[in-house]
Amino acid sequence: MKYDAIIVGGGAAGLFCAFTAGRRGRRVLVIEHNDAAGAKIKISGGGRCNFTNIHAGPENYISETPGFCRSALAGFSPWDFVALVEKHGIAFHEKKLGQQFCDGSSRAIPSMLLRECADAGVEIRPGCRVEEVRRGFFLKTSRGDFECDSLVLATGGLSFAGLGASDFGHRIARQFGMRVTELRPGLVPLTLPEPALRVFAPLSGTSLPVRVKCGRQSFEEALLVTHRGFSGPAILQISSYWNKGDALEVDLLPGKAVSFRRGGTSAPAFLSEFWPRRFADAWCSLHAPQKPLTHWSDSERRTFLDLAHNWPVACSGTEGYAKAEVTLGGVATAGLSSKSMESRSVRGLYFIGEVVDVTGWLGGYNFQWAWASAHAAGQSL
Repeated sequence: MKYDAIIVGGGAAGLFCAFTAGRRGRRVLVIEHNDAAGAKIKISGGGRCNFTNIHAGPENYISETPGFCRSALAGFSPWDFVALVEKHGIAFHEKKLGQQFCDGSSRAIPSMLLRECADAGVEIRPGCRVEEVRRGFFLKTSRGDFECDSLVLATGGLSFAGLGASDFGHRIARQFGMRVTELRPGLVPLTLPEPALRVFAPLSGTSLPVRVKCGRQSFEEALLVTHRGFSGPAILQISSYWNKGDALEVDLLPGKAVSFRRGGTSAPAFLSEFWPRRFADAWCSLHAPQKPLTHWSDSERRTFLDLAHNWPVACSGTEGYAKAEVTLGGVATAGLSSKSMESRSVRGLYFIGEVVDVTGWLGGYNFQWAWASAHAAGQSL
């Protein structure tokens, strides 16, 4: 069967690209290997789908080519997606820092995308696996053979393997002579070495506000102690900038000018005003003089507070793709048009969404890249 465009991957980017092209009169087929399209959208945002961030800009994305995403983001803004959500009567709210969430179930977003696809005459084939792709483009699948003028890879990254994540898009890129950058887990919890783990693992579930820094990048949000190390928004954010061997610098008292009161109270008792008491006990057991504050010298006070504001943390690794929200790296942007997402070397071949080497921050930025890159391709097909 012949189509104007075939899109492999029925996730956020794939569905959006499909109806964008379908609206322009293109005959479009979406091939999805899961039994239903939009599976990853349904579990996003704790079941509420953080579908965009109104502050999304090029500075919120990581890529080998900084600024590559600028054109696509300009062509389809967060407010454009908000307008689509409002058109479908989906109630939503801003949680914090520009993050937009559904008031109800995240299922409202894939339902919206599927309605748009239906209205645009898009054909969707779930439970269909692509077995071979040849120039032309000819696709051999588990449900028959197909041909198209334009082929779009919207296959995502390596995170969420339980939902069928794979390196299919990367393999197709390499098959057609395109470069794929180094891949690694992003927005992922970090693990601690055994000595530190013995101290902090018993505090699993404890959370506190911090500012965490790696190199020149920093984020101020919550840190969550886990059985294997540290997580929470601050750690997930900085993990995308962390490489093995890097030390994190953690400010445990962000924005607080703390001065010790005179008296016989202990350091943990005093710091429990700012931290959970269990965390204060554990941290002070490592870093505080074991005597009442009244017996501390001025030098000990200064050293202690400096460490609390600039605590170096050596992580041993990450929890891997099993716990990663995204995949860092992907199809090299140097080989793609920033305006259309088409391959510069293979006419009619497109890559959109997470399969591309563009990774957003936590908080709706990756969804916005999915919509924007899909729109750019859908307008070009």
